[in-house]
Amino acid sequence: MANVLDLRRRIRSVKNTRQITKAMKMVSAAKLRRAQERALAARPYAAMITSVLNSLVHRVGFYGPIAGVVPHPLFLTRPEKHVLLVVITGDKGFAGAFNANILKTAFQFIGGNPDKSFDIEAVGRKGRDQLRRHFPAATYTERTRSDGTTYQDRDRNARVEITGDHPGMLEQLEAPRVFKLAESIVDRYVHEEIDSAYVIFNEFKSVIQQRLVVEKLLPIMEPGRRQIPGVIEPTVEERERAAEAARSAGIALEPPDTSEAEEEARKFGTARLDYIYEQPPEELFSGLLPQYFAATLYHAMTESVAAEHAARMTAMDSATNNASEMIDDLTLHMNRVRQAAITKEIIEIVSGAAAL
Repeated sequence: MANVLDLRRRIRSVKNTRQITKAMKMVSAAKLRRAQERALAARPYAAMITSVLNSLVHRVGFYGPIAGVVPHPLFLTRPEKHVLLVVITGDKGFAGAFNANILKTAFQFIGGNPDKSFDIEAVGRKGRDQLRRHFPAATYTERTRSDGTTYQDRDRNARVEITGDHPGMLEQLEAPRVFKLAESIVDRYVHEEIDSAYVIFNEFKSVIQQRLVVEKLLPIMEPGRRQIPGVIEPTVEERERAAEAARSAGIALEPPDTSEAEEEARKFGTARLDYIYEQPPEELFSGLLPQYFAATLYHAMTESVAAEHAARMTAMDSATNNASEMIDDLTLHMNRVRQAAITKEIIEIVSGAAAL
């Protein structure tokens, strides 16, 4: 049985741990507020470029000279043999099951399609480290196309290979870096190196409204219409725990309502007006569709960052509460041990006095 001194040391250690988890919770809460603001700031651009594309699609379909012809390769569909999978995880731990759930979904998605080959783009250090343990890295040979441009030709050695990893991208999320990744994916799709592109991430709507999403990004069927073949919703217990952590950190459970601004942006594409474009439709699609794809990928990353901070805040809140309960239990046990020692000493004194 532990003595009083050992119990005091354990209580002191747990109190120090509680201070750390409480500080990490407040840090995550502050970062969550900034991440929410960034995600909300990215929505108007995404909504407007979607409206512009929808407007252009409608006018090309009804009035354009290329009616009935696919105006851009990103609209083309073909049998899915080679799939690119973007797995968005965090760069740090202490976020509960946040990273583990994303990786589990990725493994299930790959295992559920044994007739397809996969190229993986790992965003986040945690996902990269885990995926490297299961799948090899891709190897390339530089070759030249018929138009004189050079490209990296794949030497595929396995059904599933890691074609790129991007650690630290979410710690300092910058649009140029995300757009560079999106440009690489679009180039691979246009040159038929891949037949489709999916992204797996945590979609963040609010602190209590998060879900794990598998979304198909390419080919684009219709701008603004999401293709989501898989969704995992949080349990009621997880939502309640997240709400409790948010209330204790002073964070609103629901973000500011932006539905009015998004509805106003959507009116551009559905307005019954005849716009005159100077450029031909092919040129407009070539400029807008890669931007639309990049904006979609950037939006997924901003929501993943907010979801990670929310998960870490909830996990640290649970750790703080568990530490408090452990301190209470250890204090109660220490008091019992001390009382037992005092009682034993009294009995010894009384027995000695009685013997005299």
